Amino acid sequence: MFFIYLCIKLLRQTLFYPLAPAALLSIPLIMPSINHTSNSSHPSPHATPHATTTLPPLLTTHIHTNTTLNPAAAAVSHWINSILDKIPLPRWAIYTIFAVGILLILLCCLCICVKCCCKGDKKKRQKNKKENIDLNGVNGKTTTALVQPDVSDVDYGSTKQRRGKLLYSLEYNAAQSELTVGIKQADSLKAMDLGGTSDPYVKVYLLPDKSKTVETKVFRSTLNPAFNEHFKFQISKSSLLKSTVVMKVFDFNRFTKHDIIGELRVQLCNVDWNHVIEEWQDLAEPAKFEEENLGEICFSLRYVPTASKLTVVILEAKNLKSMDIGGSSDPYVKVQLALDKRKWKKRKTSIKKKTLNPYYNESFTFDVTFEQIQRVNLVISVWDHDAVTRNDAMGKIFLGCDASGNQLRHWADMLSNPRRPVAQWHNLLLAQQVNSTLTLKKKIPLQHKLPF
Repeated sequence: MFFIYLCIKLLRQTLFYPLAPAALLSIPLIMPSINHTSNSSHPSPHATPHATTTLPPLLTTHIHTNTTLNPAAAAVSHWINSILDKIPLPRWAIYTIFAVGILLILLCCLCICVKCCCKGDKKKRQKNKKENIDLNGVNGKTTTALVQPDVSDVDYGSTKQRRGKLLYSLEYNAAQSELTVGIKQADSLKAMDLGGTSDPYVKVYLLPDKSKTVETKVFRSTLNPAFNEHFKFQISKSSLLKSTVVMKVFDFNRFTKHDIIGELRVQLCNVDWNHVIEEWQDLAEPAKFEEENLGEICFSLRYVPTASKLTVVILEAKNLKSMDIGGSSDPYVKVQLALDKRKWKKRKTSIKKKTLNPYYNESFTFDVTFEQIQRVNLVISVWDHDAVTRNDAMGKIFLGCDASGNQLRHWADMLSNPRRPVAQWHNLLLAQQVNSTLTLKKKIPLQHKLPF
C-alpha cells in the first residue's frame, strides 16, 4: 500500500499539478498597466485603479479555464497531498524510498525471469540427452534397444583433475590367510591448504566387509610424503577374491572436516598372488557412495496391457545387513510406485522376525494403464522393523524407464513379455544413493482433493 500511494503522488506531481494562483494573477495585473501607460501621455488619478481591476475578456477566460480544468484530478491531488503531509518525512526522503522500492521490484522480476529461463533451458538439454524408451517398438524378441549402459561402462572422457599418485604393495600369505597392504609413498598430491601444501595421511580398508579400518601417520606440509607403513588383514582365499582394497588419501584438518584428496580401489580378484605386487597408480576421484554389501532381493514382475495390471511378487531376500544388537534383523519389504517422479501407490509385506534371509512369496497388483507404464518407476526397499524406535532402511533399488543396468534390463524384459512373470535377483543399494538418483517429489493428490 505504501508503494501504491507513492505512485499516485508521483503522478500528481507530474500530471495534475495545478498552476499557482499568484503566477496566473500576475499576468493580468501587469499587462493592463503597461498598455495604459503607452497609450496615454497624461494619466489621470482614476486611470490606474481602472486598469488594474479591469481584465481583458480573453485573459479572464484563460484564468477561469485553468482554475476549473479537471476538478476530479484536482480533488485527487488535494487528497494525496493531505496524506503526504501526515507522513513525518521530508518529500525528498519519500521520493527516494519510492525509487528504491521500484528498483527492488524490478530486480526481483528480472531474477525470476532469468531463473525461469535457465530452468527451461536445463530441462530442454536434459530432455535432448535422455534416451527415452519407446514401448511401441517392443516386439518381444529383443531388449537390446531398451537397455542403457551401466555406470561402469560409461566413458567420461580424459579431462580429469590431477590428484597425485600413490605407491602401494600387496602380498597374500595363504598359509596364514593374511593380506598385507603396504602404503609406500605419494607424489605430486593436490594442494588442499591455502599455503599450497597439504597434511596427507592414508586410510585403508576392505570391501564389502569393512570390519577393519587402518590409517597411516599424518605428514605435515608436504605433497610428497613417504609413509612406508604396512597393514595386515585376516581374510580367507575365497573371501579375498570377492573383496576390494580401498586406499583413500586425506588432508588432515585439526578443527574442520578432513578433505579427501583422492582414492585407489583395487579388485583383488584381478591380482596375481604368485609374487608381491608393488606399483604406482594415479589417484582417482572419490566415489560418491561407498560400496557396501547390503544383501540381495528376488522378485518377479508381470504386466498385462489389456487389463492394465502390474503384478509384483516379492519372493525372498538373502544376506541382509544385521541391524539389531543380536546380529539379526526384522525385515519387511515396501513396494512403491512413482508416477512422473511423484509418489503414487505403495504396499508392504509382512514382517519376518529375527532373520537375514527372509522368505515372503507375497503378491501385489496395481492398476497401471499402458500410457502410465511408460512414466512409472517401481521402488523396492527393505526395512528393519523396530517396535520402539524408527524403522531403519536396509537397502533399496528402483526399476523403470529411468533406471539403468540390471534394473532397466529387468523392466525391459517384463515389457517385452506381456502376461508372463519375469523373476530376477538384484543387489540392494544404499537408500541415499537411490534417493539422490530418483529424486521423488511429494505424493500425487487424489482426484477429489484437487483444487480444480
